[in-house]
Amino acid sequence: MAESARSLASTLLLFLLICSFLLTLSSSRILTQQSTDYTAVLDVDDSLARTAAVLSFDPTKTVLIDETEAKSISGGPANFSKLTIKLHSRDFLPHAAGGGSHKDYRSLTLARLRRDSTRAEAISTRVSLAINDVKKSDLKPMSTDNSLAAMAAAGGVGAFSGPVISGAGQGSGEYFSQIGVGQPASPAYLVIDTGSDVTWIQCQPCSDCYQQSNPLFDPSSSLTYSRLSCDSQQCRSLDVSACRNSSCLYQVSYGDGSFTVGEFATETFTFGSSPPVHSIAIGCGHDNEGLFVGSSGLLGLGGGPLSFPSQIRSPSFSYCLVDRDSPSSSTIEFGAGSYDPSFVTAPLLRNRKIDTFYYVGLTGISVGGEALSIPPSLFVMDESGAGGVIVDTGTAVTRLKRDAYSALKEAFTKGTTDLPPAAGVALFDTCYDLSSRTTVQVPTVALRFAGGKELKLPAKNYLIPVDSAGTFCFAFAPTSSPLSIIGNVQQQGTRVAFDLDNAVVGFSPNKC
Repeated sequence: MAESARSLASTLLLFLLICSFLLTLSSSRILTQQSTDYTAVLDVDDSLARTAAVLSFDPTKTVLIDETEAKSISGGPANFSKLTIKLHSRDFLPHAAGGGSHKDYRSLTLARLRRDSTRAEAISTRVSLAINDVKKSDLKPMSTDNSLAAMAAAGGVGAFSGPVISGAGQGSGEYFSQIGVGQPASPAYLVIDTGSDVTWIQCQPCSDCYQQSNPLFDPSSSLTYSRLSCDSQQCRSLDVSACRNSSCLYQVSYGDGSFTVGEFATETFTFGSSPPVHSIAIGCGHDNEGLFVGSSGLLGLGGGPLSFPSQIRSPSFSYCLVDRDSPSSSTIEFGAGSYDPSFVTAPLLRNRKIDTFYYVGLTGISVGGEALSIPPSLFVMDESGAGGVIVDTGTAVTRLKRDAYSALKEAFTKGTTDLPPAAGVALFDTCYDLSSRTTVQVPTVALRFAGGKELKLPAKNYLIPVDSAGTFCFAFAPTSSPLSIIGNVQQQGTRVAFDLDNAVVGFSPNKC
């Protein structure tokens, strides 16, 4: 009897110990989940190590190995299936002025922010002009001697004369890919840009081109270069065009009045060892200036009919942007498989006044797991096309309307009272001195979409170093424009997918 009682007691004790262990494990999981929801950890040492890496990069000793892959491309856009292209950060562009050209990380940061401000202002201006029915053909260059009509009347290519400012007037050019242009293929580093439609490259002869990594493309050396006629569909799709000897001339103008002019033609693109993609409409620029130093031109990924995704009839495409201070590569994918249902999704919206930009149905923002009291109307595009939120690869820092930014800043600073403050830097007004820290915990910032879906951002995507001494700033900024922009700093490390057929934007962290 006593033996039976002892056995029962032992069994009961074991049962209680197991229950206690399971309860502890469950509580640990709940606390871990709560920690993920409410706070994020920033690895200060890792971020500062990256600043040193980008400064020590020697662009003159770097050669990129193109690892582009393509499947089922049998000679033209109509047969396009899937394509994957490697992406690299601007500051690791070979043979050009990259991170190593700056004396310190603060000067690199300030250069990036200057480009970024130009970019954001020009995009806002473009949208404003569009919704007010101001046509691009109404925009005049700084010198009327350089008008498209004058170039068309002048005759030969040699008549193209500067200064002509390329799309770099937008401050674009944060990520690039290596692509073969023509047959035989000439390697070209092209900036990728979701805020542009027309793909263009610098061409010989060139009276005043900016420095680029590769030799200038010579259309006369390509067997597949073909000028487009003025009555071609591609020429008619241009916002501004003109004729010269029945050949199409293009002009791409921007909100700040800058533009690029040249011949409009079709050419063959080659991606790594894949079969070539023929008949891609491109601009062949003979006179360009701007901030695209190192790159050969631009690959337009916008939503218009002349963009690269539209020309290859891709039902979807996605990209993942590597950390700007990392020499690693990420990818951009076109076609089947570039989007899947596991992504955090939001409606993909279009502006009826301008089809270039990709608008997303943002409904709110949360900080530390708490939704901010921001009226959803601050993120809505109205019937005129004003307002709304776009996702952009070329803008670095996310811009929010002032009321939305003020609410975000207030909530974030309340959750970081234990961090020593530092003076603001350029457009950043909320900065911290983390020189004595190795890691810090900060409130989690999340973007909210319809149906309660949230994209939680890693701490390194909104608290970024601005120097190598340990100054970090909150990487959001206010704007007086009706338009908000989700920038590439907030997108880093997240695969962003555009399901064009079903009008959905997807976000998936850690899928580079």
